[in-house]
Amino acid sequence: MTLSSDSRPSAAAGTPTGPATAVPVDALRAAVENNFDSTLNTLCSLVAIPGIAWSSFDASQLDRSADAVAKLATAAGFPEVRILRCNKEDGTPGGPAVVARRPAAAGKPTILLYAHHDVQPPGDSALWETQPFVAQERDGRLYGRGAADDKAGVMAHLGAFAAAKEVLGEDFGLGVTLFIEGEEEAGSPTFRTFLETYQEELRADVIVVADSSNWQVGIPALTTSLRGLVDGTFEVRVLEHAVHSGMFGGPVLDAPTLLARLIATLHDDEGSVAIEGLVFRDEADVDLTEEEFRRDASVLDGVQLAGTGSISSRMWTKPALSIIGIDAPAVNVASNTLIPSARAKFSMRLAPGQDPQAAMDALEKHLTAHAPFGAQVTFTPGEMGTAFQTDTKSKAASLSLWALGEAWGVPAVETGIGGSIPFIADLKELYPDVQILVTGVEDPDSRAHSANESLHIGDFKNTVVAEALLLAGLNTETQRD
Repeated sequence: MTLSSDSRPSAAAGTPTGPATAVPVDALRAAVENNFDSTLNTLCSLVAIPGIAWSSFDASQLDRSADAVAKLATAAGFPEVRILRCNKEDGTPGGPAVVARRPAAAGKPTILLYAHHDVQPPGDSALWETQPFVAQERDGRLYGRGAADDKAGVMAHLGAFAAAKEVLGEDFGLGVTLFIEGEEEAGSPTFRTFLETYQEELRADVIVVADSSNWQVGIPALTTSLRGLVDGTFEVRVLEHAVHSGMFGGPVLDAPTLLARLIATLHDDEGSVAIEGLVFRDEADVDLTEEEFRRDASVLDGVQLAGTGSISSRMWTKPALSIIGIDAPAVNVASNTLIPSARAKFSMRLAPGQDPQAAMDALEKHLTAHAPFGAQVTFTPGEMGTAFQTDTKSKAASLSLWALGEAWGVPAVETGIGGSIPFIADLKELYPDVQILVTGVEDPDSRAHSANESLHIGDFKNTVVAEALLLAGLNTETQRD
């Protein structure tokens, strides 16, 4: 199925064209404004639920979170609301997802609104300036775990749906499916199984994934590219067992030292990834200054930035390789021995257009070829995720860019994101004709996953307005086989 209108709205703020001419912009904006205090208060109540989809946390809180979202969907007017889950490969249950459906009227398309209700663990409480699960408003921002990632995405969907339903009334024939996942922060272990099990219930013409970021406070963005991902581990072994460092040290180097030497080969002298065969692109429509990047990333004074080309391309369209964990004796339990083996975990982000398996193979080839001093290197591949690029000429993307610009009052920009959302590849594979839009409520200071996570309240309101405009614009479309 495709959307049949041949006209597209302008990507900048201003007078709408095409299907957007029928969008009651002022009425939708007023509806969002009138209900915004309630929307924000409801978000605060969701932040208070510590729903974490990790096995080491209380699963009942995750169920409580799903139940709260389901009740909100019912109250919003979805006629069909279910809490669904699938089992993981080991037979244990996956996280609870909320699926709410409002069927399309005859000839109208369907939009699927995705977000997730589970959150990251709070981490070290000493680093928080507020209680992580008590939402607190300060200086125009709302602080709390999940305030931005991604309970604000949940409430953006519900707030936009409520505004469209209120303003359009009986003319609102667009089909709307709400899909609120419950295990995204745990890596979405049952996402593919879930899609395959409920493929027809989730089928749509347009999908909005509300789990990304705007360019900066006051400037909206449509995320048009995401890097892919491969991860795994590699181990360096030099001895069959540990030996006394005084008696045997000198003729043989310990495994942590050789691991460090191997890790050092992964980047060149400028800090660019030094793996042959990877895709590199220096493409970005907008860019950060070095000062802006240093501030947003909290780079310490004196630390030089790595890589070449624009900063945006280094974050969005070039590979990045990080060592995210090392297994070796901790300092406080170290003994005077030569360590026989040491292991590192890597995370490599991939440029759009890069085949993940080819990247994994290239990294394995590099590591085995650069084994220092003949050490044994064992490579263990982990997860793989495909990069994503939006077709910005699609009707849904053009309409979304117009809606964002109209809501903020400034033109929206097209940005990439250095992170990855691997499940988008699953969506594209199972629904090859769907138009996927990646939006979000975060900004560079939201600190998702970190202490003092926060949401800019003004931009959150604009996000709700933009999505309401998108729903109204899609409501003017018709569907054809």
